[in-house]
Amino acid sequence: MAELSLPERDIIIICLLGLANFLPILGRLVLKDRFSWPVDLGLRWTDRRPVLGPHKTWRGILLSVAGTGAAGCFLPVGCRLACLVALFSMTGDLVSSFVKRRMGLESGSRAVGLDQVVESGLPLVFFRAELGITWPETMGLVAVFSILNIGLSPILFRFRIRRRPH
Repeated sequence: MAELSLPERDIIIICLLGLANFLPILGRLVLKDRFSWPVDLGLRWTDRRPVLGPHKTWRGILLSVAGTGAAGCFLPVGCRLACLVALFSMTGDLVSSFVKRRMGLESGSRAVGLDQVVESGLPLVFFRAELGITWPETMGLVAVFSILNIGLSPILFRFRIRRRPH
């Protein structure tokens, strides 16, 4: 990624994060309920709330990692790093869902900042060196991803791509 200009590199990183987080939604639209096994197997935590909730599925994780990895094969990041970025983004998404359930928020509910920062920040922090980004750039990319995520959600809802307008 060192051979890329700053805007090219940042656009690729934002696109990878966007793709990693959009592919599970696309999978739900195309496959409906097929293969939508919940990651938490429907189990409940000690607080009697769902561990994660029904929207976090193995299908979504698999589509995210495989699809983002496939896209990475055609980009300077490569397949391996793209897969890892997607895997860590999905891990961040699972962590934020776990925290939201502990806060008493329903599956699919909005937690501005928590949702975006964890799912974009986790992969960027872990693979900062491989992506060739500094700490200030990491924070900037998290901010850009968050703004795009929050801004695009109502549009995706209007086109019936997202379930909720956030």
